[in-house]
Amino acid sequence: MSTDPLVTTASNPPQTMADIVELGLLKALPKMGDIIEGKVLNVSKKEVLIDIQGLTTGVVRGPEIVDESGEYDTINVGDIVHATVLALENERGEIECSFRSAGHKRAWEAAQETLKKGDLLNVKVLSANKGGLMVMVSRLQGFLPVSQLTPEHYPRVAGGDKQRILEKLQSLVGKELEVKLIDVNEGEGKLIVSEKKAFEEKQKDTISSYIIGSQVEGTVSGITNFGAFLRFDQNLEGLIHISELSWQRVDDPHTIVNVGDKLNAKIIGIDGSKISLSLKQLSEDPWRKAVEQYHVGQRVRGAIRRVTPYGLLIELDPIVQGLAHISQLDVAKTADLPSVGKIGEELDFIVVSIDPGQHRLGLSRKLIDGEPAEVKAVEGEPKNEAAEVPTTDAETPSTTSEPEATEPEAPTEPEVAS
Repeated sequence: MSTDPLVTTASNPPQTMADIVELGLLKALPKMGDIIEGKVLNVSKKEVLIDIQGLTTGVVRGPEIVDESGEYDTINVGDIVHATVLALENERGEIECSFRSAGHKRAWEAAQETLKKGDLLNVKVLSANKGGLMVMVSRLQGFLPVSQLTPEHYPRVAGGDKQRILEKLQSLVGKELEVKLIDVNEGEGKLIVSEKKAFEEKQKDTISSYIIGSQVEGTVSGITNFGAFLRFDQNLEGLIHISELSWQRVDDPHTIVNVGDKLNAKIIGIDGSKISLSLKQLSEDPWRKAVEQYHVGQRVRGAIRRVTPYGLLIELDPIVQGLAHISQLDVAKTADLPSVGKIGEELDFIVVSIDPGQHRLGLSRKLIDGEPAEVKAVEGEPKNEAAEVPTTDAETPSTTSEPEATEPEAPTEPEVAS
């Protein structure tokens, strides 16, 4: 009879750790934390027995049977399986193993591979919070931030009401969405997905057929405090920022367009799936014509329309507004600006600069008394940002969906309106 320990175990497997030591097989055994391969010997509701290389028996029991990768949802005798070693010997002399631990690792490895390949996935929405959606990616939980939703699912809520935003997001619970993985970090337990990136992937050929400067025809699909969305070419959507709705100052986009309106717009920017549009650039700029009646050195009368940190915005006529910079007013600091006059009050000014291309017209109160009729230049005249007359208070958003929430525990809440 052979004295080879491996031959001995084939017909008469060792039963305990002492048998293994006596047979000199200790070096062949796996270590704690190793992932072992074995053949299923027996399957019951409570445990699964595994033959480990003919050396000894492993057991997977209780909650360790649950496999996050889903690979072992159905197990039969004779199947080859992989499990993580939790303990080298339990009370019965078996190696304690786990499908859950091994499956967890395989699930994260599969997620890393999917991220690397850039494949698209269908995920189910589990729950919602103010920053986004919790989704199931295979057997792992992932997070879909609000900023990574497509325009179709982005919550447009009047006034940015946080409770209504949450209600809009909760309406997606139970639905399946097509997404793309954008961040996988097993150590931090972070799995971030993007519906917007998946949309870009599918629509890249369609989007690439458009160029900046071309016109599109579509329907207003939503209105926010920073502009209006125009849907065109079936699934594409672009943003007409509030500053691009009209050549005139717009405080409320609802005064210019309504949901359902059919419009033509000009493409002025393309960045991934973000398409920026302009309504005003399809018509002639009336400011250029209207400003022809003004010249440097001219005495004009206008009404105070707004107090800004750097001066007063003065309405000279329904089209032209000028800026009386703080340096051209008889005040020393911003806090003193209201002392110049009240909103709506009419005052006289001298025109000190005109830039039709940038819609800039500079005004001065200091030059009202004792100055010659023609002013060639004003020392210290504000330039660039100082002389610029803003067309809106609204800030241009970096994306059409707005906060980048990357952590489900502390998401950034979107400021949106409809």
